[in-house]
Amino acid sequence: MKHYETLFVLKPTLTDEESAKQIENVQNAITENGGEIEATDKVGVRDLAYEVQKHKRGNYTIIYYKAPGSAIKEIERHLRINEDVIRFITVKYETKKEQAIWQKQADKVK
Repeated sequence: MKHYETLFVLKPTLTDEESAKQIENVQNAITENGGEIEATDKVGVRDLAYEVQKHKRGNYTIIYYKAPGSAIKEIERHLRINEDVIRFITVKYETKKEQAIWQKQADKVK
């Protein structure tokens, strides 16, 4: 399995309960597609670099996980169709050096 990090930004108008439910939905999409979640970093509400869908702020979350390459397409499809997600990005860590950095970041969050 490969090492991945997915950062997604939720609408800032969601309540804490709604945000928690959306994060849980993304985590479920990862595990249902054969992924293993290592850590979840709920960064919180931050200013966006530029306005996205008429929002100037967003609720940031980063999930560190291991998953087969075939799972990423389905996880990103889930993020794309979710109306509460305004942006997302998935980063793959390939080399041993990158994976060591990924592990260090995930351990810091735990």
